[in-house]
Amino acid sequence: MDPYRYGYSPVVERPKLSWPNGARVAVWVCPNIEHYEYLPAEVRVRNPWPRVPHPDVLGYGGRDYGNRVGLWRMFEVLDKHNVRCTVSLSMSVIEMYPEILEAMEARRWECMSHGYLNTRYHWGYSEDEEREVIEHSKATHLRLTGRHLRGWFSPAISNTVNTPDLVKEAGLEYICDFYHDDQPTPLATRGGPLIHVPYTMDLNDALIYRQPVEAEEFAQMIIDHFDTVYREGAENGRVMCIALHPYMMGAPHRLRHLDRALGYIRQHKDAWVCTAEDILDHYVANGLKPYQQHLGKEA
Repeated sequence: MDPYRYGYSPVVERPKLSWPNGARVAVWVCPNIEHYEYLPAEVRVRNPWPRVPHPDVLGYGGRDYGNRVGLWRMFEVLDKHNVRCTVSLSMSVIEMYPEILEAMEARRWECMSHGYLNTRYHWGYSEDEEREVIEHSKATHLRLTGRHLRGWFSPAISNTVNTPDLVKEAGLEYICDFYHDDQPTPLATRGGPLIHVPYTMDLNDALIYRQPVEAEEFAQMIIDHFDTVYREGAENGRVMCIALHPYMMGAPHRLRHLDRALGYIRQHKDAWVCTAEDILDHYVANGLKPYQQHLGKEA
């Protein structure tokens, strides 16, 4: 069954979406800063670790490398190119590792919730259980940053049929659980429209490196993807997301390729390197109503 969350609209027929200062493409970089439990407390639809019995030291240690080493290496490259990120964040990270919170706050990075722990999937959650996790994320973020949480991306892509409704009910403003477009779109929920900001599974190191692809080719994919949406953005603005994981891209042999790809994008003055919240705010103020009128309804 189709999700009935958004109407069909071919991109070539839509009203023009314009970005600030005539930019052709809005580029946002999304580090996924996650925590994986050593001994997962919830094992429901899928076991978080492929190697059993627990503990899976290989899986856990590899991912823990990101928070201990890889992230700090990535900070250097992202700072070099003046990239202010939106983080897909396991909220447990900022409780467990105050050094990471301090480093992100010093850079004015934004956070969207990636659940509390990346080993607790939402598949199989009742509506009340999922609501409780979303509210816990909100409360944790507010308590430790002083800011209201605005965005949601389900942990390990384990969204349920209720997720958009619950995210909207919680007062959040955008979600990244669908991968259906190169522009923001409003999703229908019980409480009214919820904005989808395009995330990516194509330019996503954690998925790419499970294939026979390494960092040099991944960087070329970023460049080739950018060239296409940059060209298309001359007619109608596009969004490009680069999804990274410190335990992957923070490895010593991969970092220089991220440096090369970001350097290439930064050569283009009409590429808007921004955050998910920047995209959300500009779209709501300038693009949402024309798109809804194009669909013929207030979605």
